[in-house]
Amino acid sequence: MKKEDKNRNTGGWRWSDYQVPGSTFDELITANGQPRKYARKLFSRLRKFGMDELAARRSAAELSILEMGISFTVYSQAKNIDRAWPFDIIPRIISAAEWQQVSAGLAQRMRALNMFINDTYNNQAIFDAGVVPRRLITTSSGFRKECMGVRPRFGTWAHVCGTDLVRAADGEFYVLEDNLRIPSGVSYMLENRQITKRNLPELFQDYSILPVDDYAEMLYKTLASVAHTRISRPCVVVLTPGIYNSAYFEHAFLAQGMGAELVEGSDLFVSDENEVFMRTVDGPRKVDVVYRRVDEDFLDPEVFRKDSVLGVPGLMRAWRSGQVVIANAPGSGVADNKAVYAYVPEMIRFYLAEEPLIKNVETYLCTDPAQRDYVLENLPSLVVKPTDESGGYGIMVGPQASAAQHARYKKLIRKSPHKYIAQPTLSLSTAPTMVEGGIGPRHLDLRPFVLQGKSNWVSAGGLTRVALKEGSLVVNSSQGGGSKDTWIVE
Repeated sequence: MKKEDKNRNTGGWRWSDYQVPGSTFDELITANGQPRKYARKLFSRLRKFGMDELAARRSAAELSILEMGISFTVYSQAKNIDRAWPFDIIPRIISAAEWQQVSAGLAQRMRALNMFINDTYNNQAIFDAGVVPRRLITTSSGFRKECMGVRPRFGTWAHVCGTDLVRAADGEFYVLEDNLRIPSGVSYMLENRQITKRNLPELFQDYSILPVDDYAEMLYKTLASVAHTRISRPCVVVLTPGIYNSAYFEHAFLAQGMGAELVEGSDLFVSDENEVFMRTVDGPRKVDVVYRRVDEDFLDPEVFRKDSVLGVPGLMRAWRSGQVVIANAPGSGVADNKAVYAYVPEMIRFYLAEEPLIKNVETYLCTDPAQRDYVLENLPSLVVKPTDESGGYGIMVGPQASAAQHARYKKLIRKSPHKYIAQPTLSLSTAPTMVEGGIGPRHLDLRPFVLQGKSNWVSAGGLTRVALKEGSLVVNSSQGGGSKDTWIVE
């Protein structure tokens, strides 16, 4: 292709056109326009490819996604829309030396959170000590009185955690929130790597990239380690709500990767001895671990919603009697709350007698009168979040919201202060992302996955989510975000 044709197809875009906004930390390009030391080889490759070649690789990647059937579902009032997974072909790169500290901090946090959940349903020492307000927990929708007195093996309630990290203008990683109920997204982390390998194989010649494809193996080992059985290969099943769930692709993906059965509620039953069995063509088979991807409200109609057809009658009886392990355990959501999040650094100090290795984002609790007054007076500069929502729903980004939205949230906060927290509007880091007419900086976050059973394990990197809209700080796929492959490089 002639040079002038290339310019016409790409709008004449050059890397010199790439501008990092304000004081934002860019993952690839420094403030003076040079690639970061650990990203120089990647930058060199991208320049050699040129825009037309990158556009062709992106098209090939999109075709791969369609061929592999990688999709997610967006729920709306009108209908549920099944969409191809939005993927940006330019990988995000993080040095292994930096990741070592982050990984240690995530493992530390997971240990403390599990100790907190176990304490909540048993001794409640942290409440008696006045470190965490008891009322904050007992009024939380994630608190389940049906779980009181249960002591899971190794004190592990949350076996899988997806912790959302952001990198601020100072270049440091901060924890934004912990997802302990039914964290999702790991299949997309794994598929992103496969798509990148398939469509940009040259990039893997330049780096020693830590693998992520051992996740399913590590997940099975984690779940097997907590099983109440001595057999060498416990029976693990993945309990799914079914094909219409937005994460069904992931449920099937992980079941296949673990060599486990993918089941729905009707495939399981509980015996009079409180044992869980799976119906098979060869007769009933005893189940040791249920990796649930069903919300606990629908998990057992004997205990929770009576009208649920997604769960298994008697499953809570079997779990409480120690006949089966449920991962993540019912009641884990007590720590998956944006108000509880504010106390995690104190949990680490209380249970582990250690200083947190990763910082929280400063958080204002609207239940506190002084903090609530500050939030109400400074709404235009804050991010307001519902304490019990997920997926980016209900969030108000003050600087990007209208005066009418500010007024609406003032009313909501005054009416139900316990339902909201607020945080400063961070300048989330950016990374080069293919956009219309070239490459532009887009804000992103990172969801690593932490496993805990007899021991714990942290993924090498995680799922990077990208806000594809220019200037947007909301990265969730349900809100129009995309994703990137994440490299931890030696």
